[in-house]
Amino acid sequence: MSRGSTRLVRGRRMLRRLRPHHVPRAGRRAVRRWQDYRERQLTLLAESNRLQQELRDQVVAPVTVVPGVPPPGAVDASAPGTADQDPRAGRSWSLASPFYVGFTFALGALLAWLLVQNLTRLTSVFTFLLVALFVTLALDPVVQWLTRRGFTRGPAVLVVFLGLVAVVTVVGLLVVPPIVAQAGALVEKFPSYLQNLGGQPWLADLDARYDLSGRLTEEADRLATDGRTISTVFGGVLGAAGWVAGSLVGLLTSVILTLYLLATLPTVKEAAFLLVPSSRRPRVVGLAEEIMRRVGGYALGQSAVATINAACSWVMMQIMGIPYPAVLAVLVGLLGLIPMIGATLGAIIVGLVALTVSPTTVLVVIVYYVVYQQVENYVIVPNIMRRTVCPCPAR
Repeated sequence: MSRGSTRLVRGRRMLRRLRPHHVPRAGRRAVRRWQDYRERQLTLLAESNRLQQELRDQVVAPVTVVPGVPPPGAVDASAPGTADQDPRAGRSWSLASPFYVGFTFALGALLAWLLVQNLTRLTSVFTFLLVALFVTLALDPVVQWLTRRGFTRGPAVLVVFLGLVAVVTVVGLLVVPPIVAQAGALVEKFPSYLQNLGGQPWLADLDARYDLSGRLTEEADRLATDGRTISTVFGGVLGAAGWVAGSLVGLLTSVILTLYLLATLPTVKEAAFLLVPSSRRPRVVGLAEEIMRRVGGYALGQSAVATINAACSWVMMQIMGIPYPAVLAVLVGLLGLIPMIGATLGAIIVGLVALTVSPTTVLVVIVYYVVYQQVENYVIVPNIMRRTVCPCPAR
């Protein structure tokens, strides 16, 4: 006997034992209603058990094959239109089919390839956006400093942006004219440099042995008469002009993006934080704010360190009489923005230019940069970075 039938028998026994005259008259109606309710429940339970038993019998009962009588569900082959039907007809396409799997992988590879192709075409846009974001994080501490002194976000951004434009303009007026003049002098003196180089004894010895001048003259004549040389030169000129135009457009784009991000940085951050699940949002907000604060402080501090390096290098080159000090100082400042190796690269370039003066000048330059690197690493960088990166944000 199944568990449901046992419960049904027990329920009926309890109902037979419980009679209305066993209870007070006030509760006889309630007892009758409860008995009626239990009878209905037991009837439904008996019907459910019967249906479950019938279903179980149909599943486990063997199919009896009677000669001449087709089994249930069999298809009559003699019926018209059924002789040439595929027995797999009407079956759904299996997801484990090799064709389905191969088609899915091919479609995914094609979509990935198209995505990579489109992203590679947008590398310049991503570069401008990254530069603008980095400059924004570098200028945001200054904006926050002004907002803590009573400025609102808009006027603070305007003051910082105008100050940046003024600094760039002043630096350009101080640096660009000497750079242009020294570059022109370099172009004018280049033939004399070549003539002095040709008068060196070791170069004359190489020319006598291998006929370098004759080979160079022959190669120059061949290039001058070759049509491909002209197309290459004009292509290079046009390519250089295109590069300059693209650089100007990129610079203008980066400036506009920087101004926009600097003005709407709190709104952009709030919109980005809304994409994070609410359960993890406080932790993500804290980490993101700390990362942006430290990245901006590091960029600002590295710019200050590079500026000090460029100014000190210019003073040293003026004292030592190294040619083109303005050009080299700007180059040293730009290379100083590169962490770890930027200052070393600037020192190497200045040392190579100092070779045109004298070996003693080269030795002095080497000693200067060795001493300056120690001062920068142990005095300048710790003091600047402690003020830009390490302090806790104002509450």
